[in-house]
Amino acid sequence: MASPDGASGVGGSPEETELSITLTLRMLMHGKEIGSIIGKKGETVKRIREQSTARITISEGSCPERITTITGSTDAVFRAVSMIAFKLEEDLGAGGDGVSAGRAPVTLRLVIPASQCGSLIGKAGAKIREIRESTGAQVQVAGDLLPNSTERAVTVSGVPDTIIQCVRQICAVILESPPKGATIPYHPGLSLGTILLSANQVR
Repeated sequence: MASPDGASGVGGSPEETELSITLTLRMLMHGKEIGSIIGKKGETVKRIREQSTARITISEGSCPERITTITGSTDAVFRAVSMIAFKLEEDLGAGGDGVSAGRAPVTLRLVIPASQCGSLIGKAGAKIREIRESTGAQVQVAGDLLPNSTERAVTVSGVPDTIIQCVRQICAVILESPPKGATIPYHPGLSLGTILLSANQVR
């Protein structure tokens, strides 16, 4: 029997133990998406943090891409992803003429250690195909590593409901197969091209 406080986790159901796992999800976002998530004077991100109880940090920098890191219990992380997906959809809709022909697909780009991507793709692509078919979302694993890192981008597109189901399944896979070896995280804006450009401008 699990103890009443659920702290032991021994003999508890898999769901019970899963809730106590701390999950960290990193997403690559463009400036416009970041602006949408932060909101006026940071109000939107504050609301997402409070309602999801997840810790959300956004990398600093003036580069076009930034990393949004969401950390918390699996439930808190999924709530935050859900709120972010719906916020992005809302802003996509607002960008049109108000009469949208169906819902515009939302795209989230997850940043995942390359050593975990094999499990996500599965043998001959079986796992990723299963995720696509069961959720209805589009999932693409980038073939190349992100610059100066050991991470790859995993792009998920669809309406928010399908994206959330898809992210849940991706997280289930990566929780089952921890990364192998050291992970060099991707930092946007630190690509060699940028460094060379700034070096050339000095002359």
